[in-house]
Amino acid sequence: MNIVVCVKKIPDPEIPPAKFKLDIEAMRVIPPEGIPPVLSPYDAQAVELAIRLKEKNGGTITVLSIDEEGSPKIVRHALSMGADEGIVLTDEAFCDADSFGTADILSRAIKKIGGFDLILCGRQAADWDEGLVGSIIAEKLELPLVTLAEDIELMNDGEYAIKVRRVTLDGYQVFGVPCPAVVTVSNEVGAPRLPSGWGIISASKKDIPVWNAADIEMDTSKLGQKAFRRKLKKLFIPDRKRECEIIEAETTAEAAVKLAERLKDEGWV
Repeated sequence: MNIVVCVKKIPDPEIPPAKFKLDIEAMRVIPPEGIPPVLSPYDAQAVELAIRLKEKNGGTITVLSIDEEGSPKIVRHALSMGADEGIVLTDEAFCDADSFGTADILSRAIKKIGGFDLILCGRQAADWDEGLVGSIIAEKLELPLVTLAEDIELMNDGEYAIKVRRVTLDGYQVFGVPCPAVVTVSNEVGAPRLPSGWGIISASKKDIPVWNAADIEMDTSKLGQKAFRRKLKKLFIPDRKRECEIIEAETTAEAAVKLAERLKDEGWV
């Protein structure tokens, strides 16, 4: 089974909001200096599920990531976990692509890779939390899609297909899906494995190709703010305020009446 996993570099989600700065004019988040970006946790879980499938069924795992700086660091992290190959996509035209543009870039790179049986993505990126890219990739490649998967098994019923267990609000669903297919992976997969020492050494020695827009035959006119499907109106750090008022009364019943009257005056009831 040949698996492609799409991963994203994000600011460390453990950083307190107060440490971030905002460029209001450019509508961009400026992470604090000295704290490197990390692999999005949901994408790490997608890598973990891919490795489990490889351990059971054999095959290869190729990790694909867009990085405006062309850095292979995030891809190397996935390789150190157990992935086989990695590719970095970088081009000035790729900067600030929205979910549709990102999916278009990744889809074209996946087509160039070819020979894949399964495409895995995290359920959503842990920075913007939109959860759109995996679904749009499936649409662009005209492949079946299952979202929010917690487990995948290879079916042995005479045809190359997978059984996907999908998380729902009140339980789960099970789908039989022909390959190739796209699956987005939910956090119910469990914690991703830590890179081993040998994995880190092997990943550091791995040659990681870097592809630009020309390499994937990407029409850059379809990228940029003019091609955005949505427009960011405002970017801000929420100002959280708490106000407390003590209602004084002789008895609990009197306090309850006063509270109800106050809520009514404020328009809550």
